[in-house]
Amino acid sequence: MNLASEIEFYSELRLLDKARLLNLFMHELAQEARGTYGAGADQVHDGAHLRFINELNHRLTRIVEQLLADEATRPPDDVVLRMLLAPRADKVAERLVFNAYARAI
Repeated sequence: MNLASEIEFYSELRLLDKARLLNLFMHELAQEARGTYGAGADQVHDGAHLRFINELNHRLTRIVEQLLADEATRPPDDVVLRMLLAPRADKVAERLVFNAYARAI
C-alpha cells in the first residue's frame, strides 16, 4: 500500500465521502476486533489489540463528527491517513488496520 497515493485519494474526496469511508473503515475494523475475543464475555484473548481497536475507533468517531460538521479544527487529511496507514512497530495491529482498510476502500 502506497501511503502517499492513499493520502492523495482521500484528500480528493468530498467531506461526506471522507466520513463515509471512515465509517466503513470503522465497521471493518470492528470485524477485525472479533478475532481478539471468544464467544463468552470473559474470553478476551488479545486485550491489547482489542483496546487498540477501541482507541482508534474512538479517535475516528470524533473525526467523522468533525467532517460532518465541517469543523475547521479537524485534523488535516494527511494526519488522518498517517494515523491509519503509517508503518507500526506492532505488526499485528498494522495487519488489523490494513485488512480493515483494504475492505473499506
